[in-house]
Amino acid sequence: MAGRRSASGGSGSPRRPAQYAWFITGPLMFLAVVFSMTIGLVTPNRPHPSGSWGLAAVLLGVMVIAGLPMLNFVIGRQSFGVRLVEIPLVPAFVFLPPLMVVLVYTLSTLITHLRYRFGAEKLAFNVANAAAAVSLAGLVLLALPPVVGVGPRTWGVLFASVGTVVVSTLAGVAGVIAIMHGRHAALGVLRSGLPSLLANGVNLVVGLIVLIAVDSTWWSAVLIVVLGVALAKVYRSYEQFFRQHRTLGDMYELTQAMTANGQSGNLADVLLGRIRGLMQAEYATLWLPAQGRHPEVMLTARVDDTGLLDTSPTPVVVREEARRQRRSLAMGVRLGDEESLRGSLRATGVKDIIVVPLYSGQAVIGTLEVVNRLSDVGHFTPGDIPVFETVAAHAAVALENSRLVDRLRHDAHHDTLTRLPNRRRITGALDESVKIRAPGEVVALLLFDVDGLRQVNESLGHAAGDKVLIEVANRLRASAPSSALVGRAGGDEFLVTLRLESAEAALELAAQLRDQIRDEMVFDALTLDVDTAVGVAVHPDHGSDAATLLLRVDLAATAAKSVPGSVQLFNPALESRSLRRLGLAGDLRRALDQDELEVYFQPKVTLRDRRLVGVECLARWEHPAHGTVAPEDFVAVAEHTGQLSRLTEVVLREGLRRSRDWALADQPLPIAVNLSARTLIDRHFPDRVQELLTEYKVPAQRLTLEITESGVLDGTDRPIPTLQRLRDLGVRLSVDDFGTGDSSLAHLRRLPVHEVKVDRSFVQGMATDPGDLAIVNAVVTLSQQFGLAVVAEGVESELTLELLQDIGCEIGQGFLFSRPLPYERLAAWFGAQVEPETASNGELPRLRVVP
Repeated sequence: MAGRRSASGGSGSPRRPAQYAWFITGPLMFLAVVFSMTIGLVTPNRPHPSGSWGLAAVLLGVMVIAGLPMLNFVIGRQSFGVRLVEIPLVPAFVFLPPLMVVLVYTLSTLITHLRYRFGAEKLAFNVANAAAAVSLAGLVLLALPPVVGVGPRTWGVLFASVGTVVVSTLAGVAGVIAIMHGRHAALGVLRSGLPSLLANGVNLVVGLIVLIAVDSTWWSAVLIVVLGVALAKVYRSYEQFFRQHRTLGDMYELTQAMTANGQSGNLADVLLGRIRGLMQAEYATLWLPAQGRHPEVMLTARVDDTGLLDTSPTPVVVREEARRQRRSLAMGVRLGDEESLRGSLRATGVKDIIVVPLYSGQAVIGTLEVVNRLSDVGHFTPGDIPVFETVAAHAAVALENSRLVDRLRHDAHHDTLTRLPNRRRITGALDESVKIRAPGEVVALLLFDVDGLRQVNESLGHAAGDKVLIEVANRLRASAPSSALVGRAGGDEFLVTLRLESAEAALELAAQLRDQIRDEMVFDALTLDVDTAVGVAVHPDHGSDAATLLLRVDLAATAAKSVPGSVQLFNPALESRSLRRLGLAGDLRRALDQDELEVYFQPKVTLRDRRLVGVECLARWEHPAHGTVAPEDFVAVAEHTGQLSRLTEVVLREGLRRSRDWALADQPLPIAVNLSARTLIDRHFPDRVQELLTEYKVPAQRLTLEITESGVLDGTDRPIPTLQRLRDLGVRLSVDDFGTGDSSLAHLRRLPVHEVKVDRSFVQGMATDPGDLAIVNAVVTLSQQFGLAVVAEGVESELTLELLQDIGCEIGQGFLFSRPLPYERLAAWFGAQVEPETASNGELPRLRVVP
């Protein structure tokens, strides 16, 4: 450009080997020789072919000085500089023969570039490019009219000759950049070079002025030297302005890019590539140490690579020192050295480096680094440090915002307590899984419902409950296959989804994981036994989308709860029953309002002499559309819709009313009413019982309240206050369905109960299963030792009756005596079964022997 352009390389390997430059250096040398020979053949026809050697030496010195770069531009690893060689080149074409000009110009180029210690390929190209350009300009000069005087015609001839040098040099540099770095880099050279042609024109005009001044008087050289110094200062100022303008523009673009990409996950790609370009560095590195759930990050942008590297040329000791001292470290030719780090920098071959800590508040969260200014002649300067620190400050804010967004996104898809994916994340993963199904595979969904968590929370506090959930999460995560996604659905429910061979494999895996969870959990001095009910659903058998699978696995888990610790595979019957229950909610409310529920009574009989000792009150519902509704269905609906207290009161009222009527008829019979475990939570329930007993004038001892084993023996003291208040009223208390849970008989000692009812499943198996017989025998024996009455449910055969009599069981109920009957049929049953003499003499009614 304003004089001469030269290509110079960086410290690393170019995109292509340096030897590729010979593809253009060779032709340029050949052209330079051909053009010079042509000039030599033509020149002897002109006077003074050798010219003045003294003047040539002076112009050589001036050209060497003018060859020092005033402006530098970097393209890829290569740089080219704007110089003032056009100024001495103008008088050289006038006062020296063309061949001498070629020699002087080529020699000045060689001397100028030797000081940079370029490699052979770069030095050869720059010299060949200069020789070819000036020899071509010499031919142009010879082809035009001879230079005579310093008039306008001479101006045109010199403008054409010097302009040929400028354009040819630019073309040569663009050519070698195209070979080394590709077409786009060459276009970058042309875009950066063409605007500076104006500076070439200015230099040419200055050269013509110098020519005119020297032609007038050689004393004008003094003024020319002053003008040259001033012009050099102007160019230096322009270079500084140009760099500042470019830096501000690049920083603005960098800030915009960080803002636009701060939440997209590719911030490092945008950040490092632009920082490397802004600082004209060979490497730009971002280092973030491991922090929380974020792993260590080490990413580097290098000038020759489109992607990012996971290594860095920065010595580790330099990075750690910058982090420790919490300040920027800069080392290089123009930056000075840290004495303690000089050896490590020299060992890595890094010529200069700037490392700046990244801050989040007062904490250092990492470093931003640039290494090696591009080109052999380029070095970082002290002025680059504040620029880079400003960039690092913006980068730190962008990175912190990016991490904040990432944290919010993570929290939106993960459970805060267990750090497992939440239901939303599981749903998304499940939706993706069901879209791609390989032949012979199913997408399995397992739902683990933790039993007894509510009791842990109420007895030991929510902190203990949280520890249980965390331990369950850890065990599931450790035991599940690596391909499984383990998550928390919410509350006490955990989900596991993965691909398996079949539904049978899913059931087997569910059982294995459940066994892992069941191991004892030790918290300080406390040991807990935790069990789970597991539901299983698979795609495509049970649903084609995530929402359907989640619904159906929840139904399966609910069904599994009815058999503690079981694993239940979804089946259509579960859904139809659930839908039926959902539809019953409104109908049950209407049935309670309109007294559509009926109370049935099942007799309780002494097994030894078959005397009637009471009846159990059981609610029954005949739905106008669905027919008979199973008690477990409408009781579950009542529990989940807040109608349980109304249902319980309906049964209590009817039972107490009938008990009063029987007493008035001189046949006083005790009644028993079933209670749900939830009723024991209601602290007002004992008061309500007292009001009803008073209203119907029934003695409290004639009322027995039956609570299931899981409700009264829940491992906590929660039901004891309500049970104690009921006992204080004089009400008898019974533990129903005993033997189906995990509680021991020893737990009964601390409960204010009067009676134990052995579950029908054991009673009905006594005649065929020695294990069931042993269980019933143990319950009867130990209960009697605790002073508790024992009632056997499900007595349906004479053999069972005899076995119960042999082991000493006193009371029973079952189909052998009577099914549950409505009040009218119960009165008829009394008349048919009760012996008249016992009904008239005030004794307990005795039943006739059933044949």
